[in-house]
Amino acid sequence: MVAGRVLWLLMLLSIQRGTWAFFTFTTNSINHFQMTEAAILRTTADACRSFAREMGTEFTLPQGPLTAESLVEACSSSESAIGFRVAISEITKADVLVDVHDFNSETLQRGRKLIINAIAAVKAVVKKHNFEAARAELGAALNTLQDFYSHGCLGQLGKMVPYSKFIGPDGPIKKIFEKCGSHSEEHLDSHDGNLSTETAALAINNVSVDLLEDIRAAAGDEDFLRLMKMDQSTSALCFVIDTTGSMGDDIDIVRQTTSFIIDSKRGTPDEPYVYILVPFNDPDFGPLFETTDAEEFKREINELVAYGGGDYPEMSLSALELALTGAAYYSEIFVFTDASAKDIALKSTILALIERSKSTVNFLLTNALGLRGRLGFPGQESFDHLSLSTVGQQPPFAFPSIEFPTGWPPLFPSDSGPPFGYPPATTDGQQQYDYPPLSRSLSNPANKVYQELAQASGGLAVEVTKATLPQATSIIVDSSNSALVTLLQAVRDPGMSSRFDFFVDSSLRNLTIYITGQNLVFTVTSATGVSQMHNETTGALGTIKRVGNFFRVHVTKPLQKGLWFINILSIQPYTVKVIGQSPIAFLFNFVQILQHPQPGFEFIQSRPLTNSTASLLVYVTEAHSVRLTEVALVKESGETVVARNLEEKLRGIYLATVAMVPEGSFAVQVKGINKRDSISSLELFQRQSPTQFRSTRVNINAQTTAMLEPGVALAIPFTVSSNIGGSFTIRARNNHGFSMSFNSTLALEAGGQAEGTVTLTAPSSTPSGTDVTLTIEAEAPGGTDSNYDVLRLIVLAEVSDLHPPTCLLTNVSGQCTGNCSLSTWRLFAGLTDGNGTGIERIRVRQGSGTLNTRVVTGSDGVNVTLATYEASCCSEEVELVAVDAVGNVGTCFRSIKAPSSVPCFLRKIIAELKRKR
Repeated sequence: MVAGRVLWLLMLLSIQRGTWAFFTFTTNSINHFQMTEAAILRTTADACRSFAREMGTEFTLPQGPLTAESLVEACSSSESAIGFRVAISEITKADVLVDVHDFNSETLQRGRKLIINAIAAVKAVVKKHNFEAARAELGAALNTLQDFYSHGCLGQLGKMVPYSKFIGPDGPIKKIFEKCGSHSEEHLDSHDGNLSTETAALAINNVSVDLLEDIRAAAGDEDFLRLMKMDQSTSALCFVIDTTGSMGDDIDIVRQTTSFIIDSKRGTPDEPYVYILVPFNDPDFGPLFETTDAEEFKREINELVAYGGGDYPEMSLSALELALTGAAYYSEIFVFTDASAKDIALKSTILALIERSKSTVNFLLTNALGLRGRLGFPGQESFDHLSLSTVGQQPPFAFPSIEFPTGWPPLFPSDSGPPFGYPPATTDGQQQYDYPPLSRSLSNPANKVYQELAQASGGLAVEVTKATLPQATSIIVDSSNSALVTLLQAVRDPGMSSRFDFFVDSSLRNLTIYITGQNLVFTVTSATGVSQMHNETTGALGTIKRVGNFFRVHVTKPLQKGLWFINILSIQPYTVKVIGQSPIAFLFNFVQILQHPQPGFEFIQSRPLTNSTASLLVYVTEAHSVRLTEVALVKESGETVVARNLEEKLRGIYLATVAMVPEGSFAVQVKGINKRDSISSLELFQRQSPTQFRSTRVNINAQTTAMLEPGVALAIPFTVSSNIGGSFTIRARNNHGFSMSFNSTLALEAGGQAEGTVTLTAPSSTPSGTDVTLTIEAEAPGGTDSNYDVLRLIVLAEVSDLHPPTCLLTNVSGQCTGNCSLSTWRLFAGLTDGNGTGIERIRVRQGSGTLNTRVVTGSDGVNVTLATYEASCCSEEVELVAVDAVGNVGTCFRSIKAPSSVPCFLRKIIAELKRKR
């Protein structure tokens, strides 16, 4: 042992499926988490450099270590590294495909087959731009491959078993399997399951980068960067539009509104990669229309016609479900309707999809109720003495009597005045108060489900008239930005007087406050005591706009860091949301701590259990300048459960333990210290998850590592457990309507568990790469509680073609002497896939010349692609990449550089320096 080694507590993917373990390592040890991140950073940097060269732009990495933040700064137009962090998290947390604890030749063969299928699936779904599914499969393949090299003899034989030989069709792999199988116990004993040798570490680094480079070559640089969320155009912009007859006079306004939303994002970092439209009627909904062309999307919307509809409620939630399962995670969805939901039974499914996808759903509702002729509302008797003729005036009447909390500060800073802090107005020597005008409309009870879904997703439910719909949209659009962070989000139902505190830090800009509710008064107060009241359209802090039940406060004055607060008074329900733009963001996953067979944890894919201890793995960006000091679960009512333990495991990665998960819905809130400027100017910051989560007393778990083969039934086992006894209702749905069978009920004893199976069959005509979202829900007796599991399955035909295209360089012509810019050279090559699936595309990965291709058929019936490449003599090297139909990659490389007299070791250094430029 080498003296002076420092012990580190690091995370390592354990030998159990889907789990991570904590181990104590020496400084020369490597762990999977760091290795995966390092490989992703390296490969993504190369892709950024190559793509910038192709686009004719500059790419320069900042000085210092390569981090997610520094790479995003150099490569992306995003203001935040949170997207890249999300991609890294989704890859590193993926399950392994096979348990390698019993390491032998059979395990290697089976694992290799699963890895090959996973890689093929990644390439297939990337072609269809299903990047979330691709990341999950990529992580599974990468983590499993690393496990083989860390737990068995492959690590010791690293130089003999490169990635290409491990997954290739031929070569010495059979002999390697035999050798590994015969010495598996010896290697497991010597390694103790850990990455403890430089040979193994080097092998893992090589295969990790090689696997990622293989995916990059098959996908191309642009799609690889989307896979890594380095380009913000990975999410979707979705419109779910009511086309029933009652929308006849709304459709034109909806067309204008959607066109405005589309145009507001074009040419910005938030321009979506894909546009999705889901119309709905009654009883029909869909189909889902998808395009990457904004103008085509507009034309499709312009062709919508309002018709039919029958009774008042419509199939809005069915259409929303189709949008949520068809769109990428973290997408933005706008629902336009003037009707309630007929399919309200889908509410729990929609909530599950929102929690899993983290997509934001905004509802634009044109069905608000008027005061007259409608059912009463809580506290309405306090207003009954008012006539509608007085609404909007400044009457000298007493505001409804409401009990204030002890010590509640005035709404508006004032040493004297009315109970609510209103500035007095004098008329004939009598004080009168400028109360807010009572609205002619109250919140429509039919919209309650929409309001709950909006709140769960971090979106807004805005009740407006048809005429003011465009105005509402224009002020809601700025709530979607790639660098957007949520500081605070809360609900008060029923309405009450409340104060909401939040910290503003120096990294924030474009601070905006959204408040929805009827008949409310509020004031916003900055850290320096400057205030602005609800009825000041332009004030000391900024501007306030109101449309329907929707207020937007946009702070335009210079932000003062420190503690801000909002005081709100209303006897009706209301919501408040505070957002801004900042590079400081966070993401998290619930995890379960394990003690056996080794200390570790596994990721929880469904809801946490009510009143149980919970652990969260929290990732924060800008880790070099910020430190978390608190993680808490915050209910909509404001009740907070603070984590009792918070420990930083790696830089920017924390493990938090909460003593008891609260009942019902909650958000995750983090607070910390930002020392961006200097140690002497420490400041507090806070962030909150926009998506609401729910606890449950029902646990459901479904898992499968298998692909969904066309025409072949796939059995997916699941387990339900609960401290509730009785008959549980089971529901299963998939977004393609594929044939399914499953247990409709399961009987549980309190504290027990039961097992079921969902059998899913994709039609034999289903193309490889089709992404299937399967939602399995278990509902307790009487509907008192429920939980879900969401699986993303990939349809993949059996992979039989493992041979990459081959290249034959036939001729090089041209004279390159003197001034290189005055002469050119040509390369002629033939590329073929033999009897494989056929070459699908050929591109130039290195070189600045032009490529022309044509396909000919040889006498043996095999297609050959003849490629002609022409370049300036200043561009002395070329690499052609050929990809076949299943993603196998072959390359051609040629250099016209004169032989160098520079020693070999110097040439390597020079080449590496050029690569890093």
